[in-house]
This record gives sequence, C-alpha cells and structure tokens, in this order.
Amino acid sequence: MKRLCLALFFLTVGITTGVAQDAQSLSQAIRYIKLANTLREVDKSDESINLLKRALPAVKSTNLYWEAITNELLGLSYKDLKDSTTALQYLERARTQYLKLKYVASAWGVNEIVRNLSSKNLYAGIQIGSSTIKLAILKTKYETDFYEKDIKSTVDIANPAVTLFADASGSYRGGQDALRICLDSIQRYNIPNERVFIVLSNEVREELARTPERRKKLYDQLSRVLPNSNLKIDTSLTAPREAELFTVGAIPRKVWPTTSALDLGSNSTVGGYFDQGVNMHDKTFHPINIPFGTISLVNQIDSKGSLGMDAYRKEAQRVIKTLSDTQIAPQLNAGSRGLQQRKTVGVGGDIAWALIAYLHPEQAGVTAVPITLDDIERFKRLALTDYKELTKVNLNAIADPSIRNQAQQDIATIQAQLNEKQLIAGALWLEAIMKAYSTAAGPKRFVFVRNADIGWVTGKFLETINYEYESTIAKGALYTR
Repeated sequence: MKRLCLALFFLTVGITTGVAQDAQSLSQAIRYIKLANTLREVDKSDESINLLKRALPAVKSTNLYWEAITNELLGLSYKDLKDSTTALQYLERARTQYLKLKYVASAWGVNEIVRNLSSKNLYAGIQIGSSTIKLAILKTKYETDFYEKDIKSTVDIANPAVTLFADASGSYRGGQDALRICLDSIQRYNIPNERVFIVLSNEVREELARTPERRKKLYDQLSRVLPNSNLKIDTSLTAPREAELFTVGAIPRKVWPTTSALDLGSNSTVGGYFDQGVNMHDKTFHPINIPFGTISLVNQIDSKGSLGMDAYRKEAQRVIKTLSDTQIAPQLNAGSRGLQQRKTVGVGGDIAWALIAYLHPEQAGVTAVPITLDDIERFKRLALTDYKELTKVNLNAIADPSIRNQAQQDIATIQAQLNEKQLIAGALWLEAIMKAYSTAAGPKRFVFVRNADIGWVTGKFLETINYEYESTIAKGALYTR
C-alpha cells in the first residue's frame, strides 16, 4: 500500500509539473478525471482538484456528461477539504447538469449530498408530555425508499406538575422556560422553522380538555415563547394518532411487515402495526390503546397513597392481574390476526428502559436490545423482593469508558423518573403485556428500542418529510427543502 501511494504521488508530481497546460482533448481530460478520482481515495484531494480543473476546459460545453462528473468530483474533493461553500457550488452545478441530461439517479445522489452539506437534513422535534419535555435534533438518512432518523442529540427536561399544569399563581412559567431552552438549543444548529416540529402529547391534551380555560391559557403562554408565527404547536394528537406516530418514529419502515410497536408510557400504553401499501400514505394503521401506564397504575393500586410497601406489593399483583384480563386481553384479541403476522414487538417506555439499564448496562450503546421472558421474570422478582439490589448496578465489568458513562447516565435518569412503587407496577405491567401478547398471537420476540421515548415527535417529522419527498418525486423534481 505504501509503494502504491508513493507511485501515485510521483505520478501526480509528473502530471502537475510535466503537464502544466489544460487537457487538449476529451480523452486526455477523461484520463485526468479518472486519476483525480483515484487520488481522492488516497487522501490527495488538493492534487485531485488540480487535475479536475485542468480537465474542465476540455469537457466544458462540449460533453455535458463529463462536465457534470467533473463538477461532482470537484465538489466532493472540496468537501474532503472541509470547504463546504465551494463544494456546494460545484455539486449544485453537477446536480443541475444531471437533471438536464435526465440522469435522475445521479441527480438524486448529488442532491442528497447537497442536503447533507447544507444541513437541510437536520430537523428538530419538541414533544411536550405530562412528565417531561423532550427535544431531539435529528438527521435524515435515506434508506429502503424512506427517510429514517439519525439522532444527533437529545435533551430531556423534567416537567413536574408546576411546569405544564399551572402553579399556585396560575402561571405556566415553568413550561415557557423549558420550551425556551429547547428553542435556544435548536438555534445553535441553524435549523429553519419549517423543519421544527412541536407536538403536545395526547395525555396533556386530554388533561387540559377537562378545563378549556386552562387549555387556552397554556397554549397562549407557550405560544408567546415561539419566535414568530411560522412555528406552531400541534395540539391535535389523539391516543390512536400518537400510537401511529410512535410506530413511524420508533420502528424502521423496512421491518413494518414483521414488527409491531408498543410504548409503555406514564398514563397509557399505546402501539399497533401497519399494513403497508406501495407508498408512505398508502397504509393502514391498527392501533392499540390501553389507558394505563406506570403512574396511572400506581394511582389505581394505591389511590390514597397510604399503603405500606408489603401491602402495596400484594395489591399491585392483584390489580394488574385484573387489568390484564379486562384491558390487555380484549385489545390484543381484537387485533390478533395482524399481530400474529408480526413476530417482533418493538418496545419503548421508561419501564422497558429501566429493565435494560438495570439488567444489561453493558448494552447502553446498542439501539435495539432483546428482552426475554427470563429478563422480565428476574426484573419483576427483584422489583418485588429486593429493590436495592436491582437498582445498585455494578458497572466495573464494562471496559469501554464511553459505554460505562452512558450506562451511568441511563441509571441516573431512570432513578430520577421511576420510584419504587412505579417500578413495581411497571415491571408487573410489562410482564402481563408480554405474556398476553404471546398468548393471543403466538410466541413473540420483544426488542427494546432505544430513544423510542421521542418516537411520536420523530414520527411527525418523518411522516411529513416522506410525504413531501414522494410528492416532489412524483412531479419529476428533486426534494431540496
């Protein structure tokens, strides 16, 4: 390899010194272009640019195809040198030329590079829930005829009762402050308003629906934080719609035919699956909506908050057995045909995250982590009998410091979000759901999907841009927004 690099180096020197003039013919220009492409692969982008600029006069206005290739390679070489401004000039020129030639695939590929360089593949989502406000900065990547998310960063802001539901003074300042923090973070990425999505959860919407005056006041006060009228807060989410967006955002489309989704939230458990048609909007979603989650289960088990732990453990097992029979089984039986066809269940929610964080901290860097029935049995047993042992995790066996740090962060976040009673209720609930799924629709493979907690806001942006993309392509144009 070293000899090859040296040979290429001396060859390049020979060309750049011995051929001080531009290419004199198309065939000579093509040789320059071919060598320039090779030089890029051995990190000699400066020499590549020199050759390409010598080739350009011979192909310019005489052979549009080779001119487009030259402009594309110049753009890529400047991209290698981190000169995005010059790279974009050449790449946009190549994109236009490929379109003129009707080389759609080449134009599309260059267009995706342009979108990446100009940060047009950066999006932001803010989801306002009853317990947290979450911000996600996401990049798009085109995969299997569909844009998928690539999470760049997330911010999770605790949202206690005084944040969304007015404090004693009737103020929603906490919610305003949290939203302002999210918007300030977005500004640092220079993401335009049309690529920012703000969504109010169904749980909050339903809570505020009981008091229309508070709903209007909350919306008005949160809207004051928005920098201009182009940014809107989507308040239209229902439970089925939230379940649909969660599935879009958490489950890659390529596995929709084999995978259903399940989100165990604070006050509800939602999910479902898609019957997928030819394009993004030719699909049917079959929702699952059970009005219980980790917090509402605790309220159901111990409505007065007066039970001691021993009494709570017994009552929790009784209540969740009853809810399993009356709430979970009917929902799964109603949709059992579609569920039978989907042997994998993608699971999100704090309680599933807690299981992985406590039992498998070494998986902190893994996006999709299987959950076995043995895992849930151990998790439930420790939650019921040895809470301290469960939550005291030894991370010494994790050699990679980045994974160990992530595991520490995960455990700290879970401990801040789930107390002992919530953990017990959640563990019993997760076990009941997993067993009910397997009973109603045959054996299942359960997989924890990391970052599924931002599923429905990412679903909102994925649905939007994929619709825009398909609509644009149908018109014979390129998606450049």
